[in-house]
Amino acid sequence: MSKIDFYTHPMSRGQIARWALHEVSASYDTHLVDYGTTMKAEAYLAVNPMGKVPAIVHEGRVVTECAAICAYLADVFADEGLGPLPEERADYYRWLFFAAGPLEQANTLTMLGALPSEEQQRTVGCGDPAQVIDVLEAKLTESPFICGRRFTMADVYVGSHVDWGLAFGMLPRRDAFEAYAARMRAREAYEEAKEIDSALIARQQSE
Repeated sequence: MSKIDFYTHPMSRGQIARWALHEVSASYDTHLVDYGTTMKAEAYLAVNPMGKVPAIVHEGRVVTECAAICAYLADVFADEGLGPLPEERADYYRWLFFAAGPLEQANTLTMLGALPSEEQQRTVGCGDPAQVIDVLEAKLTESPFICGRRFTMADVYVGSHVDWGLAFGMLPRRDAFEAYAARMRAREAYEEAKEIDSALIARQQSE
């Protein structure tokens, strides 16, 4: 398997992609992209015209968007067993994209203090942000992982949102969220990836 080029900033959603790369034991080269400079440079815009991170390039193919990167890695590194089994596909894809859509939007609206009115909820993708949280809580109460009792790549993506949501106050500290986040943080690949990004953040802050 050829090496992956990984474009990221340590204080970004790139942490999700790095965790995913470690879960599948991928060989990769890290390319750090600075906010406001490298991200808008012509060379990086050729990779991702949005000028955002993360992005990966694998065998000449570019993948952006964290949910897509997670799903791609699970497919390409199928032997690692992090993609869905046939009976898990419905939950796997449903909750992977629930996190990429309603949950991401609900968390962002909460962080920005821009919660929609009852009338506006009909026009935003997440609807009522409070209901999004309740629906996710119900899911994480019924089973330890997104696809039941087995960890999959969907947990990397959903777990990252729950982890960050708790850390930055976008999610309430409910038992189901706390327990799920604890299971994610106990993953060896999570710890490996977090250690790398934490070291990069510390180095940048000291420069």
